[in-house]
Amino acid sequence: MKSSNYSVHLRLLGMAALWGASWPWGRVVAQAMPPLAAASLRFLIASAILLLWMSWSGRLQSLRTLNSREWLGLLNAAAFGVFGYSIFFLLALKLVPAGKASMVVALNPVLILILATLLFREPVNRKMTLGVVMAVLGALYALSGGSISSFLPGQSGIGEWLLLGCALCWVSYTLIGRTVLTTLDSLITTSMTTLLGALLLSITSLTVEGPSAWGSLTQVPASAWYSLFALALGSTALAFAWYLHGVKILGATSAGAYLALVPLFGVLLSSIWLKEALSPSLIGGGLLAISGMALMSWGRQSLSPEKESEQKK
Repeated sequence: MKSSNYSVHLRLLGMAALWGASWPWGRVVAQAMPPLAAASLRFLIASAILLLWMSWSGRLQSLRTLNSREWLGLLNAAAFGVFGYSIFFLLALKLVPAGKASMVVALNPVLILILATLLFREPVNRKMTLGVVMAVLGALYALSGGSISSFLPGQSGIGEWLLLGCALCWVSYTLIGRTVLTTLDSLITTSMTTLLGALLLSITSLTVEGPSAWGSLTQVPASAWYSLFALALGSTALAFAWYLHGVKILGATSAGAYLALVPLFGVLLSSIWLKEALSPSLIGGGLLAISGMALMSWGRQSLSPEKESEQKK
């Protein structure tokens, strides 16, 4: 690891911890608030913080120079990574325990690797391929409660399918974000996708849930508000910026490898904060998935320097 990249890796570690915590925080919010209104508030709060951050860093002026292609890329990233992901995230957490739900993160680096290889010709080797198989089997085993056959048509619950929707939206966000980051920095990208996503969510909430959903927020317990602010400030504003900075510096696959730690933090924090039980299938599947993601990362590190430098382009 290059010394100049230590801070990048430390930020990605912090990102993993904050995103792991987002699952128990999200579970608390999902049980107490209308999902679309809650998602809107999460990203509106995060947008305010990020815009203040941009103002402090003197980058607000740079928004005037963005061209139509860059705005379109930001809108697409917002549609998948904020709008789509948030809907699947909170709806799934109404139905699935937070620790179990966090295991879907194991599928993210797998899908990122596959699509990055197909779209951007990122190199792969046998270790990475074996890691993909381990991560997929482990995640599905944990999500299915020890019976992968439950994912057959007509046998799985809607919560599990909503979680798979989370994975697909996040992978799309990562790959679109990689393209956007070729001309924009991570703070601008995070701020604008968060703001655009917040606007999309707010419009949808007012249309689908109606103003009454927002009025009901006055009856929400304090614990849900604490969790919402933690989601907005930590798991959104800070973690999103750290993640996209990692994608820009290290590449989509390298930054995505840190997602291996998210289910570990998610399961542990859900067990501590929400007293969720740790079932044998969750522990076994989680260990297999995390091992698979670690093997994918190890396989990437064994790539030749020429291929590695090509991967980061």
